[in-house]
Amino acid sequence: MTAVTQHLLAGLRERALQATRPETLGRVSQLLGLQLQVTGLRAAVGDLLEILGDRPVLAEVAASSAAGLTCLPLGETRGIQVGALVRHTGGPLRIRVGEELAGRVLDGLGRPIDGGPSLDGLTEVSVDHDAPDAMRRPRIDTQLALGVRALDALVPCGRGQRLGIMAGSGVGKSSLLSMIARGTDAEVSVIALIGERGREVREFLENDLGPEGLARSVVVVATSDAPPVERLRAAFVATRIAESFRDRGRHVVLMMDSLTRIAMAQREIGLSAGEPPATRGYPPSVFSLLPRLLERAGTAPAGSITGLYTVLVEGDDLQDPVGDTARSILDGHVVLSRRLATSGHFPSIDVLESISRVTSAVTDADQQSDAVRLRRMLAAHRNVRELVEIGAYVSGSDPDADAAIARTGRIDDFLRQGMSESTPLDQTWSALRDLVAS
Repeated sequence: MTAVTQHLLAGLRERALQATRPETLGRVSQLLGLQLQVTGLRAAVGDLLEILGDRPVLAEVAASSAAGLTCLPLGETRGIQVGALVRHTGGPLRIRVGEELAGRVLDGLGRPIDGGPSLDGLTEVSVDHDAPDAMRRPRIDTQLALGVRALDALVPCGRGQRLGIMAGSGVGKSSLLSMIARGTDAEVSVIALIGERGREVREFLENDLGPEGLARSVVVVATSDAPPVERLRAAFVATRIAESFRDRGRHVVLMMDSLTRIAMAQREIGLSAGEPPATRGYPPSVFSLLPRLLERAGTAPAGSITGLYTVLVEGDDLQDPVGDTARSILDGHVVLSRRLATSGHFPSIDVLESISRVTSAVTDADQQSDAVRLRRMLAAHRNVRELVEIGAYVSGSDPDADAAIARTGRIDDFLRQGMSESTPLDQTWSALRDLVAS
């Protein structure tokens, strides 16, 4: 008997033993709020269980004690009763990854929802993954073109950087992401829409993103009515998909809208599990979750993930807990202004309040000088704006303000940009040089 035949027989024998091995089933012992208790099963925290019935429901183990398992359902619990049978799926959530995901739309658990072909032929991986080792991360030294002039010139983004987009509701975060998805020179875009209105999903895909943007993107969707565990897992599913492309040596842009709704989902889960509320009702687990999620993006020996995370600040307060924590972890932030949005200035980027922490590493001295010159003009104009509006400003009082007033129309044209307009990086820097030249 050859070695190959022995190997095949061993595999057949193992599969036969697994098929005949009796399966241990547990039972639902209690349903309370967002959680349910399961007895009669052994499982680790993070494992997936399946509640059997006419409509099986997945649940994730959140806590374990001598009394049983505390689980959080990943679907609608309507119809589940005490005594329902529960089986162990064999481990934590696993998803399919591969190049064929480009152009696909998935739910928060990585399952296709666009009516396309099955993903069964793709590689299956666990959603859990370690962040790149700090000492093995290549330094960020190359600018990534986003196609938006205000960002590329004044808040330059490096390949592998993590950037926050901070704004209140209705100020244009999703629209800015769609512009970046169409205009970036990254090879692949992974877009996570978490906690969005169901009505907005098709509008974003068909109008904002468009066929061209979707063709090189993977979109993960968990709408606002999805269970909190699915909304939370959607963030890790999108990150794991981006990591799979990075592991193949690709340069990926990961866009997540929004980090605040991920924190809200974890708040629901934490409070339901018995955690004490802390800052503005957020339990401590929220503030340990954010670095675990955000640190997984960035550079790696084989590729990079440039992370763009929107933060929905409460009441336009940039000091809210989630926004403050995100800023302390990320490599820069972009602030969107409601004042600019209501005045018809799009994209509504407040460049004076926005900053990139890798500017000096991805731009040369001339580019930095031009950007600083424009920032000084904008700051000087902001300081004398009221005097100019009432006619009390005296020309010659501030050379930077004089330069800004003389170029007001050209500056506005540079900072404004249409939704369907994308500007190459070299044209952006050339236009900035012409704008600030004396």
